[in-house]
Amino acid sequence: MAARTLPLFPLHTVLFPGGPLALRIFETRYLDLVRRCMKEQGAFGVTAILEGEEAGAAARVADIGTCARIVDFDPLPDGLLGITCVGAERFRVLRRWQQQDGLNLAEVECLAPEPACALPAELAHLADLLREVLPKLGHGYSYVDARYEDAGWVANRWAEVLPLKPEEKLALLQTDAPLERLVQVAAWSARQPPAAHV
Repeated sequence: MAARTLPLFPLHTVLFPGGPLALRIFETRYLDLVRRCMKEQGAFGVTAILEGEEAGAAARVADIGTCARIVDFDPLPDGLLGITCVGAERFRVLRRWQQQDGLNLAEVECLAPEPACALPAELAHLADLLREVLPKLGHGYSYVDARYEDAGWVANRWAEVLPLKPEEKLALLQTDAPLERLVQVAAWSARQPPAAHV
């Protein structure tokens, strides 16, 4: 796929395609980013921070990230701007730089969308559990299109809700094979309960 320029939002979290992300926006560079995305109906890239902080100087970030599209926004009681996003396609960072205002930009290559993959019968219980868990995790999932029959979608949702280490979540995002990702989260789900919230 052709390369494109994408504004980046480095975070200490991993966004998966099809999953929700709630953010509290207060830095000027990100307020400007949100305005531009809403005006142009554009997206920004979420990349997991490998080293450094979310504020201030550029951090070392993962090479694979996920495009985020804003689906809702709301002024918060503390005066900050709250936005809800949903993950879209994954991308690979080819080159990264920083604007004078501190906003990170990158030349990225969007990765091909993952084809639908049938959920194996022996792992169907993971979809059944998700039907119970997701409605309890807040309004973010009301913006997520349910695909309980798709192995990749089920794997991504479990990757979000299980209390995994950041490097485990990133490894799952970087895994191209949906069944391989599902088998891995099935093994991890057996060792720990899902998080209380996202």
